[in-house]
Amino acid sequence: MQSAYTVLILLMLVSVSKLVGRVLPIPLPLVQIGAGALLAWPTLGFHVALNPELFLFLFLPPLLFADGWRIPKRELWRIRGPVVALAVGLVLFTVVGAGYFIHWILPSIPLPVAFALAAVLSPTDAVAVSAIAQGRLPTPLMNMLQGEALLNDASGLVTFKFALAAAITGVFSLADASVTFLLVALGGLAVGVALSWLLGRLRMWMIARGWDDPATHVVFMLLLPFAAYVLAERLGVSGILSAVAAGMMQSWLDLLPRQTSTRLLNRSVWSLLEFAFNGLIFLILGLQLPDIIKAVVSHETSLWPTLAYRCLDVLAIFAVLIMLRFVWVQSIWRGIGVVRRWRGRPELLLVPTARSCWLLTLGGVRGAVTLAGVMSVPLLIAPGASFPERDLLIFIAAGVILLSLISACITLPVLLRGVDKSPDETLQQEVQEARKLTAEAAIHALEAEEVVEAGTAPDAAQAAMATELKGRLMAEYREELESYNDTAEARALAQQMDQLERRLRLKALRAQRLELYNLHRKHLVGDEVVREVLGELDMSEANLGHGR
Repeated sequence: MQSAYTVLILLMLVSVSKLVGRVLPIPLPLVQIGAGALLAWPTLGFHVALNPELFLFLFLPPLLFADGWRIPKRELWRIRGPVVALAVGLVLFTVVGAGYFIHWILPSIPLPVAFALAAVLSPTDAVAVSAIAQGRLPTPLMNMLQGEALLNDASGLVTFKFALAAAITGVFSLADASVTFLLVALGGLAVGVALSWLLGRLRMWMIARGWDDPATHVVFMLLLPFAAYVLAERLGVSGILSAVAAGMMQSWLDLLPRQTSTRLLNRSVWSLLEFAFNGLIFLILGLQLPDIIKAVVSHETSLWPTLAYRCLDVLAIFAVLIMLRFVWVQSIWRGIGVVRRWRGRPELLLVPTARSCWLLTLGGVRGAVTLAGVMSVPLLIAPGASFPERDLLIFIAAGVILLSLISACITLPVLLRGVDKSPDETLQQEVQEARKLTAEAAIHALEAEEVVEAGTAPDAAQAAMATELKGRLMAEYREELESYNDTAEARALAQQMDQLERRLRLKALRAQRLELYNLHRKHLVGDEVVREVLGELDMSEANLGHGR
């Protein structure tokens, strides 16, 4: 029962922290870390013991799956050069540069372990930076940070696992590691795509037989990231990339027809899970802070001097991470611009001004994935032998997360001062065009609709009623039907008209949805447009009481 009470208390704190975050001008992650630290204060004595492997399994697959599901894939493809350079190139650059620096400043940390720490410090958290920026970041920069956060979660954690294996076994070969990395990465992607595709086929088979209960389908999708992760790990490939690939594939399969209620329920459930899991991770970080500090200084004779030196070490490591990121952003961004101009292509996104480069640099906030990764470091490196400096690694990771959040809270609002964050005109134009084309598709479907059922003699009154209804629907659904009197004849007529209107509206809505899918398949609209317009259509169909 104690575990159940602990979970309930943590979930309650996640909800309360959201309310507190609305009152205090502090980003939600910092509020949650502070709440956890306050709860773990010796007077309250709330303690949570963590199993590293269980922590990694519970938190990472659903968060990475949700990132893969949500990322705008068309926009990501358009900026694939800068995103890959940040998500893969910068990770390797950080692992080498920060790894050697960590080993130099803290010789007690072996070089392979320093590389592992640098790797786990590489992933960024776009959710945290969006909470800090509050929608004021220019859309191209936000897309770049989101794409980087999605891919460097995978690349950083896969590199972390390789470095960790080298630290445990003492064997490392760059050639073997490169080939193995490629096989593990491609294998993980293949497992995730295949499993997600099989689930999609299973759902289609179930729908064709009338087994379209939304709760059943949503439970299957909730289990998918864990299944993808476990199956990939069992096969010896990357479970992290498998969860990401499953999410990206499932976002395509989410466009299955006749699944309005499932989509609505699925969005709500995943929004809840993302909020709860991200909040729990930051709460757990706060809860662990006293234990982390105690473990770091437990072998020293003096508390405050040791703690001060460790904090200076964290500050130095964070400064090096910022410097490496700024150098990489500047050089790669300008290099890509030179190559595009040499090939006669226009600038890809924004002109690389000093402000935009600093926004990209300081927008690389560390968060949930870094904490989940470092918490997964094993307690023992061999039977009877503790993992070297495990407590110090967790202390450094926690310190870097805190510093990155605090620095972003201070600097991003200053850098964004005077930036006019007007709505994305391209996105708005695509949304308007999608609405226009889907409305035209609805009108064409209504024009072709045979209102009088086959086998029945056409009735003049019924034909007139149908013409009136079709005219109103094709004029884009005017005001509500007029009030009816209470006579039995009027009630029967009203019921008949209501059923006919619902059938016509469903016909129009489903024609709109099919046209939207067609536009998406032809890459004429992006994922964000599909999500917005499809959400409107699903809500309209759900309001009719016929969401399926």
